Amino acid sequence: MAFGDDYDFELLVNEAEHMVVEELERQLEQPENRDLRRSHDAVLDIAAFALNAVPASYRVNLMGRLYAEELDRKHGETVRTAVARAIEVVRANPPA
Repeated sequence: MAFGDDYDFELLVNEAEHMVVEELERQLEQPENRDLRRSHDAVLDIAAFALNAVPASYRVNLMGRLYAEELDRKHGETVRTAVARAIEVVRANPPA
């Protein structure tokens, strides 16, 4: 039996990922980003690039969610900046 079979690692949630996806959606709706090619690969590239620039914040339970709300307030500007930079990187280097 493998180690992963004994524990439900699907319960681990990276709140930073949720924050990046929400911010990415918001920024893609802005008029200055309407021209951006929104292929599946381009959007995932933007998300990956942004996620590599923000600290991960994993939670397992409701108390972790409460902590994550504090993270939202604390790291909101970091996420906004990371997503904006990621959009510009992908705009300059779109996937094939």
